[in-house]
Amino acid sequence: MSASPQAMVTAARRLLLPEAGAVQSLAPGLRARAAAVLLRMALDLALDAYWLNVTPSMTHVGKHRMLCLEWYAGHETARQCRTTWTALSAACHYRSYELPPASVEIHARLQEVDGILAALAPDDNGLSGTST
Repeated sequence: MSASPQAMVTAARRLLLPEAGAVQSLAPGLRARAAAVLLRMALDLALDAYWLNVTPSMTHVGKHRMLCLEWYAGHETARQCRTTWTALSAACHYRSYELPPASVEIHARLQEVDGILAALAPDDNGLSGTST
């Protein structure tokens, strides 16, 4: 059983903006990195769902599904998806010589993922966010 992309975005938002009075056992950098992992997973799930609606064989192609996105979802959505996915991938990796990602940076990526999820969501006609 897998979670929905929106559920992962909500979990990432809770990590970045914990409720007032909540006990915070994780350091801010660790929460930001965990939120980045959740956001990248949400983006991957959204891409899978998008391609499942457009052409199911693209869910097995991996990186090519992002490269082909421009012809199906539009240039801006494809560019935003590539940029955000790359930034989140970099934030997910632990390197002993680098500081963890800042919560502010990951929160900005969260807003971008929200926009991408909206762009890739099926419209009222049952078609995924295709451009005309």
